Amino acid sequence: MKHLLSGFSAWLLQRVSAVYLLLFLIFMPLYIWQQGVREYRGWHTLLAEPVVALIWAVFFLALMLHAWVGIRDILIDYVHNLGLRLGLLAIVAVSLVMMLFWVLGILLMNSGVAV
Repeated sequence: MKHLLSGFSAWLLQRVSAVYLLLFLIFMPLYIWQQGVREYRGWHTLLAEPVVALIWAVFFLALMLHAWVGIRDILIDYVHNLGLRLGLLAIVAVSLVMMLFWVLGILLMNSGVAV
């Protein structure tokens, strides 16, 4: 079985996530400005909308996947000691997954959904 994130798959994931991140970073500030979000209560109300929370969740998922592919490729290319490379990849993977769960927990708590 071919490795899921090797070659073309990793390249495609990197490009798709980059496009989503770019679109998010262009349109979300405009949406926030249009909504007049200026203080905590406005942010809370904005993120309590399910569609907006989903857009933010997908943003952070794309960010973590984009970071994973980039860091993974750097470590594979430049860390030649297999044990060190696997250890660093494990640390990066665990860190990114923990950050993603942390963000998703914040978004779910804000939306009123029980975590």
